[in-house]
Amino acid sequence: MSILDRLSRLLRANVNDLISRAEDPGLIIEQALRDMRAAYAEARSEVADAMSQNAKLDREAGSNRRMAAEYEKKAEEALRGGSEDLAREALRRAQNAKDLAAGFEEQLSLQSSTVEQLKTQLRALEAKIDELESKKSLLAARQKTAQASATLDRVSGFDKAGGAVDAFEEMEAKVSGMEDRNRAMGELRKDNDFDAQLKDLGRTQALDDAMAALKAKVSADKS
Repeated sequence: MSILDRLSRLLRANVNDLISRAEDPGLIIEQALRDMRAAYAEARSEVADAMSQNAKLDREAGSNRRMAAEYEKKAEEALRGGSEDLAREALRRAQNAKDLAAGFEEQLSLQSSTVEQLKTQLRALEAKIDELESKKSLLAARQKTAQASATLDRVSGFDKAGGAVDAFEEMEAKVSGMEDRNRAMGELRKDNDFDAQLKDLGRTQALDDAMAALKAKVSADKS
């Protein structure tokens, strides 16, 4: 759920509560502003946490890339020393480190996209706060005018009815999403064993190819 989505739900709950208690319109607007400022502080914290996670993922990817290079160097040294089994084990570890690095890099790409989205939402929230601050007096006057043309009980009743409809539709969408996800997970489970077997075959072949290339390099150096 995005920052603005959470803020929207929070504002509806707090403002509806104030309306139901027949509070002054000025208090309603002030409450909305307090909620928005609190959400802004939370959003800034989320962005900072996400950026920190980005840095951590980048470090992990780099560390595993360096580890892979070190194991490849050790594999060559082992083969030059006549220990093919040791060289093969070093190559296997190098491949594992490369796989980990690739995984961290993929996660970093996804996390970077999330950070940009959070920054966009943060800027939008900041703009909304500035807008509401500048229009606070006008909104209070408009609210009082609206109250003069309709009873507070009717306004509150319509608001609650609309909120109930929104809540029902939201729950219906959530259930549909859960059903879609369950179907997708079922399909993934069917394919998982086959995909794992194919991946193992690919890794074995990659290891054999790496060993063959290393042997060729060592032989060429000796000659």
